[in-house]
Amino acid sequence: MIKAQVRFDRDFIIGETDKRLFGAFIEHLGRCVYGGIFEPGHPTADGKGFRRDVLELVRELNPTIMRYPGGNFVSGYNWEDGVGPIEQRPRRLDLAWKSVDTNHFGTNEFMDWCRAADIEPMLAVNLGTRGPDEARHLLEYCNHPSGTHLSDLRRKHGWETPHDIKFWCLGNEMDGGWQMGAKTAEEYGRIATETAKMMRMTDPTIELAACGSSGRKMATYGEWERIVLEHTFDHVEFISLHTYLNNYADDTPSFLASPDLMDSFIDEVVAIADAVAARRRSRKRIMLSFDEWNVWYRTRRGEHNRVKEGWPVAPPILEEEYNMQDALAFGGACISLLNHADRVKAGCLAQLVNAIAPIMTETGGPAWRQTIFWPFSDFSNLGRGRVLRTNVDTPTYSTRYYDPTHTEDLYDKIDPVPYLKFSAVHSEADKTVTLFILNRHLSDDMQIDIAATGFGNLGLQRAHTLHHEELKASNTKNNPDKIAPRTLQGVEALSSRTTVTVPPASWNVVRFNAAA
Repeated sequence: MIKAQVRFDRDFIIGETDKRLFGAFIEHLGRCVYGGIFEPGHPTADGKGFRRDVLELVRELNPTIMRYPGGNFVSGYNWEDGVGPIEQRPRRLDLAWKSVDTNHFGTNEFMDWCRAADIEPMLAVNLGTRGPDEARHLLEYCNHPSGTHLSDLRRKHGWETPHDIKFWCLGNEMDGGWQMGAKTAEEYGRIATETAKMMRMTDPTIELAACGSSGRKMATYGEWERIVLEHTFDHVEFISLHTYLNNYADDTPSFLASPDLMDSFIDEVVAIADAVAARRRSRKRIMLSFDEWNVWYRTRRGEHNRVKEGWPVAPPILEEEYNMQDALAFGGACISLLNHADRVKAGCLAQLVNAIAPIMTETGGPAWRQTIFWPFSDFSNLGRGRVLRTNVDTPTYSTRYYDPTHTEDLYDKIDPVPYLKFSAVHSEADKTVTLFILNRHLSDDMQIDIAATGFGNLGLQRAHTLHHEELKASNTKNNPDKIAPRTLQGVEALSSRTTVTVPPASWNVVRFNAAA
């Protein structure tokens, strides 16, 4: 058994978690929409074609904001194709994912689905093949009450009440050569600024996110953020970050260390954004929108894994089958986001259903939870509140993380890596303290001595663990509950001091009642 110590106080906080931190992402990609959230004719489909079995799992997962319609897809998307009578909507080639989109599901259907799921919408505009004019037209269509061509067109289409969408993304991954209409930082900074100006003239109540780097290993990383923010600083509230954790080298210790690179990514982008503010002598602080993050590597290798020949409709692509160790790395990413709650104010798990997703479906058949469903559900349902500053004393290890997207050196040294990755969240509303605990040691239990001050007596409310002896075990249609949380027994709560013992290679959540 290895031992660790944690100290925290109710008066020392990192920041309050924003409701939007617990979001997810729906893209016209594979079976995420068609056969995922939307399948008319499915035995559970409602009158609008929404799969009610999926909706039940989404409500359990409890995401708070949903990004749509992309992703790479949005950079070639004409929003007008997805509104109006379904039988009149055009079928289009989707160049991003080499498929045909029927446009049977569009903006209004997405809004209806968000209302059914009680989720705030986040819309991205196309700044790849289109520009400011089309963006402000979409905003007018969605948010203007009536009395103009586009607002009245929405009403004619059957949605009389404005959608009142507040959060908008100015394009997607515009620094990426794979992107339709990819741009330099200067080109993107200019078009994003003009788009933001026109959109805010149309509706001054909206909030806007500029595109940051598509990944920390982009050759333009850092300079991209600086140049884009020099242009857009006065017009946006957020800059985006994207990260996908991988295990290409089949190296579990390194894989479980990889969420720590998210911490570095966040810290660096915060520093760049604040440097731009300092040059302006501005007190404004740009917040971060981590609007794509997940584990993704099996279906990322080679174009044959990402697309199907023959321009199919809703092909089964990017359908990652997540195992136990994927859930552990994923849980580490949740902790990284919590521990930056002061600046990461929005986040979107990419994606929601089927394509690199916590929820899987069979078209015409059942839906089930993947292993990563569980840590996200904990994160979203139990992570609301004030994230506390913690002092963590834990044994460490050294490793090198394989990243094939880095051309100069395929390995990042991550040293030292704490075996314990930890976050504590205090909810004054619920009068609870919730501990999120990742034990990255592969063979040893961990005993954690926890001293919490300022709360009085902490009474155990619940404790569970996600652990399996076989790290490559996964949930499937035929065995959907192989990986699932079970009660964590090793919790001894004595006044303000607590001992928690957790299994090796485990994700754990312990919640206390905190009356004080």
